[in-house]
Amino acid sequence: MRVASAGATLLVVAAIVFFVMRFVPGDPVLNWLGTSYEKADYDRLRALYGLDLPLQQQFLIWFSNLLQGDLGYSVLTQLSVSEELWRRLPATLELIVLALAVALPLGIGSGIWAAWRYGKPADHAVLTATLLGISLPEFFVGALLMLALALQWRVFPATGFEPFAWSAEHFAHMALPALALGLPRAAVICRLMRGSLLEVFGRPYVRASLAKGLSRKATLFAHAVRNALIPVVTVIGLQIGYLVAGAVVVEKLFVIPGVGAYGLNAVTARDYPSVQGFILVVAAIFLIANLIVDLLYLWLDPRIRTGAQGAGR
Repeated sequence: MRVASAGATLLVVAAIVFFVMRFVPGDPVLNWLGTSYEKADYDRLRALYGLDLPLQQQFLIWFSNLLQGDLGYSVLTQLSVSEELWRRLPATLELIVLALAVALPLGIGSGIWAAWRYGKPADHAVLTATLLGISLPEFFVGALLMLALALQWRVFPATGFEPFAWSAEHFAHMALPALALGLPRAAVICRLMRGSLLEVFGRPYVRASLAKGLSRKATLFAHAVRNALIPVVTVIGLQIGYLVAGAVVVEKLFVIPGVGAYGLNAVTARDYPSVQGFILVVAAIFLIANLIVDLLYLWLDPRIRTGAQGAGR
């Protein structure tokens, strides 16, 4: 049911993107040709991309091709959009995974630490750091990291990309982009984890555990953390969307040939086929991430699993 709903949502997103792109003011063909062009070239391009057809007919042709996996050809590169996105997708997915590898342990760990040290200097220090992390956008964090760790201390390469390999050189090139994308998300996760854990500390079963003689530390890890993670997992699913959006500027800043950089170039050039393909890929990543979050709910909260089984019967 969830998979069918996600598929339907993706098709609705596809239709919305198609019509929104057509309603943006201006003539995309003029944007492609520039100020000096021949009328024959203008007519040829409009016919080539079907822009001379009625809007409904354009949509039916595009949607029919989409159902067959054909996203058309890029105006900028004259290459298949599907092939271009498929070629660039691994770099973006790796960047997102590495950013999560930074954000999850750092955000959850510091959130637990701040809640454990509630009201003490360590808690205030973590809150100050997370406020700074939430306030700074990814491109600014990336620029700071580049200046400090690449240009000043020369710990990591400033820019460039190495195809995936289990090598120190490859991960050295991905370190700064992953940090730039992951640190702001870690700040959000930390604050939510801290607040959720403090709320769980006040619940009756936690107080009962402490009253029975279980140590505060044992209660924290045996009962409180797992329950506090439930709202955090919800936000982590939503953060995937922010990670994909942040990947656009991070890939451009660090010269990573991923889907984000491809989408930014396509938007700038008003490359209809490429923009539509890019947004569909972003929507698919977001929907898949939320399906994974639903599975994590079943593991974290047995009540949800029991309810789902009961509904099935």
